[in-house]
Amino acid sequence: MADKTVLLVDDSGTSLMLEKLILSQGPYRVLTARDGEEAVTTALAERPDLILLDVVMPKMDGFAACERLKAEEATRAIPVILVTTRGEAESVERGFALGCSDYVTKPLNSLELLTKIRNCLGA
Repeated sequence: MADKTVLLVDDSGTSLMLEKLILSQGPYRVLTARDGEEAVTTALAERPDLILLDVVMPKMDGFAACERLKAEEATRAIPVILVTTRGEAESVERGFALGCSDYVTKPLNSLELLTKIRNCLGA
């Protein structure tokens, strides 16, 4: 698989570090953002191949960011995997209703996350 660009979005530096470590196992170029507003701005500018998006963040939460990304023609087709501690059924249903491609709960299982990433990227 050719190098793919993945945008990691999380307000936690620890979570970003863990996700970067997991992604280091593949041929991925990694971008980061610390909140939903920065995620939308970065996605519009960089057009990543995939976005891993936390839900609970300042300024704009992941649900609102996902909704904005799916409303923009330039970013609508980019797969979004919500990566969050919010594992209750209502949150999962809301994420899919807003257009996310998949949903992963923390703590992360690296094999599960890499499998979902590969599936979203068609690898």
